[in-house]
Order: sequence, then structure tokens, then C-alpha cells
Amino acid sequence: MNFKVELPTFNNKFYNVLDFGAKSDYEFNNKDAIQKAIDTCNKEGGGIVVVPSGFYMSGPIEIKSNVNLHLEEGAYIKFTKTKKEYPLYFTEYEGIEKIRAISPVSAVNATNIAITGKGVMDGSGDLWRGIKKFKLTEKEWERCLKKSPFVFKTNETEIWCPTETYYNGVCGKEPSYDDPKALEIASECWDMYRPVFISFRKCDKVLIEGVTLSNSPAWNVHPLYCTNFTMNNATIKNKFSAQNGDGIDVESCQNVEIANTVFEVGDDGICIKSGKNKKARETKIPTKNVWIHDCKVFDAHGGFVVGSEMSRGVSNILVENCTFSGTDIGIRFKSALGRGGVVEDITIKDTNMINIIGEAMIFTMGYVLKNIEDENEGEVTVEMEDVPEFKNITVDNIRCNSAKIALKVDGLPQLPIHDITIKNSQISADKDFDLKKCNNIVLENTTIKINNKAEHYEKKIFNA
Repeated sequence: MNFKVELPTFNNKFYNVLDFGAKSDYEFNNKDAIQKAIDTCNKEGGGIVVVPSGFYMSGPIEIKSNVNLHLEEGAYIKFTKTKKEYPLYFTEYEGIEKIRAISPVSAVNATNIAITGKGVMDGSGDLWRGIKKFKLTEKEWERCLKKSPFVFKTNETEIWCPTETYYNGVCGKEPSYDDPKALEIASECWDMYRPVFISFRKCDKVLIEGVTLSNSPAWNVHPLYCTNFTMNNATIKNKFSAQNGDGIDVESCQNVEIANTVFEVGDDGICIKSGKNKKARETKIPTKNVWIHDCKVFDAHGGFVVGSEMSRGVSNILVENCTFSGTDIGIRFKSALGRGGVVEDITIKDTNMINIIGEAMIFTMGYVLKNIEDENEGEVTVEMEDVPEFKNITVDNIRCNSAKIALKVDGLPQLPIHDITIKNSQISADKDFDLKKCNNIVLENTTIKINNKAEHYEKKIFNA
């Protein structure tokens, strides 16, 4: 890669949380003890805060500059869930300003920070998340109803709600953010505003290494406006039923390396984002310079994903030597009219995709939960700056043993998806192509096998 990711460095000074009053205990809340160790380490110039082997309940903690929170092998931190400890505040989530509860682990404007070791952090997401019935077995659904009787019905399915306040929030309507009492109103159903597990905002020289991060309330790891972010040799886990349980969402960050990490999550595995729609584009911070390699993604919605929030732009990404197994989609690019922004100069190579449920590769501008007309309460005139663009994307040496569709491309009439090259690859699927509103889609030295009948494309250009 043509960039370097700087790693944090730490003083060789150690701060054992037990010395600050922490206890390995199933009922004792270690929030104050762990935070005191972090604060002291920070004030004394930095070092390593050690969590020894044991079980530690804790409320939310904030990592400060020059602090490495190190979980020794056998250390297990399980985070609480109480209204008092997790107040609501305004932040960015899914690319726009949102009300959320504060995260179990956070850092803001910090430099030189890390979470390392062989221990486990458990975000207690099962206490926060609603669950769609079709994602559970009958026995699992019955088990949920014994915990809470509250069920919200939609046209699609039933959603189990972990608490009455969550149910009231799902059934109600979010307050206007212009209302000075918005937080007060929202607090009546506070746990509907599920936090991301690890929230790092505007931080530099960040490292997550070795640890297992499990059971997140919403997204697992969310670096936002960060520089020099590294994740290495970590394990990110969520149940398949975990709504919004993304593995990592790299948003408006620059100089990023994600390596040797295993993702087994309930939504997208490795996801690249950069804000959503016109308001996001006012902040000129794209996501660029990202190297993803030697990672494995299991049972996620997508293995490697860009979007749908990509309005500030995404560029200069290399994904290589990865494995995506049992994911809904292998390689997933998604956006929608209204997003604007450009996704370009991305290479995905030397990657295996196994038992993909839907598309091996999809590039779509039709990903909408709320379209531009809905967001503006009626029909609007679409400006060219509202039209997103996918271009200059290369897929090289991809092997896929099974998928429903080998390649789907679905662009916009205002601007087709263009200049995508797939080469030196082999894909087995039920159907070869589903191409709409696209130009210069190139297959080069690539074989598509449908029902054991192989079609080899030495070089073919598709326009649709």
C-alpha cells in the first residue's frame, strides 16, 4: 500500500486494576476502579492498565490518551445495562446525527490508545437488542418470551422486545432533534437507543489487538473520524440474530489496517462508511487508505461491504487474502439516490468465498430504508450532487464455490455504475448475471459455472 499506519506506543508502566479497588466478582461493579486506573495512567504520562484473569462486571468506561487497556488471558469484562449509567446523548450513527445511549467503551479526541490482550469484553447486547422471530428457532423464541412478553408486529415479522421501554420506543416516534427537550423525551424509552459497543471518535493511533469482543448492543467497533487505526488478531462475535450487529464500521477514517481478525456477526462483517446524504457531505472527511487482509468472516450479511452510508467518499482500499463463509453476500457495495459521494479505486483480490447465500458480488444503488422523497416529505428535484457513483473497482483472483447470483449490478438512470473489472476469477452460482444501468463491466480470464456448465470469458465488456 502507498500509505503507512502509525501504531501507538506506551510507557513501560503498569497499573493493575486490583490496586484501584477492582474485584473479580459477579455482582461488584468495577466501573469506578477501572476508570480510576485509566485516569491515573493518563495523568502520569501513560502506560498499560492491566486487567488480570477473572470476571469483572463494569459500567461504561472511557479510554484516555496514552493508555493501553490490557486484558490478560482469562480476563472477562461484562458490561452492565442501567438507565443511570447509560444516559442518552447526540452523536453520529448510521451516517447522521442520532440520539444514542453512551457506549460501554469509548474514547474521544484521544491519541495513542489501545485495547490488547487475550481477554474478553462482553457488551451484554442480549439485554439491549430486539430480535426478529424468523431469525430464531421455535425453542429460542419461547425462551425470549419467558424473559419478556413484549412483541411488536410488523408486515414482515414479529419482533421480540427485551423490555417494556424498548417496546414503547419501537411503537412510538422519535422526538424532533430541534426540540430542546428531545433527550428528556427520548429517555422515556432510553434502551431503544442502543449504543455501539466500542466507540472511538476523532482519535489518532488506535490499536485493537488480540482481544475477543462479543455480544454488542448494536455495531461492535465504530471508529469515526479516526486516523491511524489498526485492528489485528482480534475476534468479533455476535449471534446471527443480532440486529445491527456489524463487526466493524470504519467511518470517515484515514490510514486503517484490519488484519488477521475473525468476524462472526449478525449483520455486515467488515464495513466501510463515510456519512449519509447532503448534511454529511458538508463535512469533507472521506474514508481512504484502508488495507484489509488475512481476515475471515462467517455468517454475516456481507463479507466486505461498502455503504450504504458513503456520502463523503471512499477511496484507495485494498482487500486481500480473506475468506467469507456462509455470508448472505460475499462482496457488497450499496448506496441510494440522495447519498451522493464517490466510491472509487478499490481492489479486492486473492479471496475465497464459500457457500454464499445470495449474490457473490453485488453493486447496487437500490439500497433504501427511506428514500430521498421520504426524507424530504414529498417529491424533490434530484441534483447531480445527490447521485452516488461507483467506479474503478477491481476484483482479482476470487474463488466462489456457491452463490445464487454470480454478479448483480443495479445502477441509477442519472449515473450508471461503471468501470468494474473482474479478472482471473472462478464463480459457481445458480445464475450468472443480473445487470441494470451499468457501463464497462469487464470480465477478463474469468469462469462462471452455472449448473456444472462453465462459461469462460477471456475478455468481455457488458453494458446494460
